[in-house]
Amino acid sequence: MNEFYKDVLIGVVFVTGLLGFVSGEFIISSTLFATAAVASNVKLNHKRGPAEHLSCE
Repeated sequence: MNEFYKDVLIGVVFVTGLLGFVSGEFIISSTLFATAAVASNVKLNHKRGPAEHLSCE
């Protein structure tokens, strides 16, 4: 999937979560916010590469 489409998908999930929060669907909006956060962080960590990850050694 193209980077632009991933960004759009994460944005749509976030906005949908925001609209769910405003309408009172707190469980669904929390799930959507978590999904957007995890997807965004996975994308950022994937860009770094294995040499830049922290280790406990």
